[in-house]
Amino acid sequence: MRQVNIALLGLGTVGQGVVKILQNNKNQWTKKCGCSIEIKKILVRDTKKQREVIVPEGTLTSDWQEIIQDPEIDIVVELMGGIEPAFSYIMEAINHGKHIVTANKDLMAEHGGELYGACKQAGTDLYFEASVAGGIPIIGPLKQSLAGNNIKQVMGILNGTTNYILTRMSQDGTGYQEALKQAQDLGYAEADPTADVEGLDAARKTAILASLSFHTRVQFKDVYVEGITKITTADLQYAKELGYVIKLLGITREENKQIEARVHPVLVPHSHPLSTVNDSFNAVFVLGDAVGETMFFGRGAGQFPTASSVVGDIVEVVNNIRTDCTGRLSCTCYEHKEIKHISDVRCMYYLRFRVVDRPGVLASIAGVFGNHGVSLASVVQKNIKDGAELVVITHQVLEKDVQDALQEIEKLPITKEINNLIRVAEV
Repeated sequence: MRQVNIALLGLGTVGQGVVKILQNNKNQWTKKCGCSIEIKKILVRDTKKQREVIVPEGTLTSDWQEIIQDPEIDIVVELMGGIEPAFSYIMEAINHGKHIVTANKDLMAEHGGELYGACKQAGTDLYFEASVAGGIPIIGPLKQSLAGNNIKQVMGILNGTTNYILTRMSQDGTGYQEALKQAQDLGYAEADPTADVEGLDAARKTAILASLSFHTRVQFKDVYVEGITKITTADLQYAKELGYVIKLLGITREENKQIEARVHPVLVPHSHPLSTVNDSFNAVFVLGDAVGETMFFGRGAGQFPTASSVVGDIVEVVNNIRTDCTGRLSCTCYEHKEIKHISDVRCMYYLRFRVVDRPGVLASIAGVFGNHGVSLASVVQKNIKDGAELVVITHQVLEKDVQDALQEIEKLPITKEINNLIRVAEV
């Protein structure tokens, strides 16, 4: 019976999870794959550092050449994160005929096309299920299970940190800074939470999902991004009164051969399944022309959920090696569609203003909106200490028209402040 040897690049949280899963289920791999799976090498910075997992002596190495020059290593599992040196290592491994499993969303969002090209030339595999939504299977379904569909739209809660923060703000009335501190104390947020709260993490995952869904290469730089730092408890309360919750969503859809790829806060109707996804959970909602609506839900991060996806990919590659059919799931970005600019996107909008409290204010603002082709679906006006607060939800309208109207409204003497603009999900 064949033995397939793997090497891990990195032994952090996810790497140790992979080792534990492979060790705990060691006797099952020959039954599941018809091959035994052995961890031959693990690349680390410090081989003497104490770790939770115990591996055989000689497994740890700080020398990349021990891995790349070993012809017995079949699969390189990259769990380092970041662009470099991960990209250089993976490209070199591919050129040496090694198959790749990675959890690196940064790498796939920036260099997925190059990696696929190198794998095609070398006849090797590239699997990356863990790069989006941790333990939730979504890459495989988009590439295989849903291949019979023309995907219409993908919307996802792709970042557990921001979802936890918004859940606490909505359900407990907690302020943003306090909710962020809770997320950091629980280990959901880093000491520097910028990548999460500014939407950058979700944008990288959205680029990957857009590329898979619409068969055209979408990179991180193509994704429009807004974070959650401007969301207040007032916005969440108004959303609740109007029948919505606020979520940070990655959204991608195709219309007239143009691709939308955007990440920003969204008012999600209570009737939509994404509205019930709370705390640190992730979910991806997919609309296909044949299957209709489907949703994939689960833990989007963490040691074992992410390691679960990594090991699943390892098993896939092992089976491909055993049956001599590597390279069968190649790049599906065979089209070149235009990426739509955010100003050309059409959707509904939630807008909150602070205005003077006197007759004719609403008529003045509605008049400006009307002049720009923006019609209002609902209006809420409340008296506050130094004036009035006005909240409107528009009908579906072009982003450019909303932004042009807001520039004019901001200059009106009745306008004290434009507090927020949040897009509204379509159902």
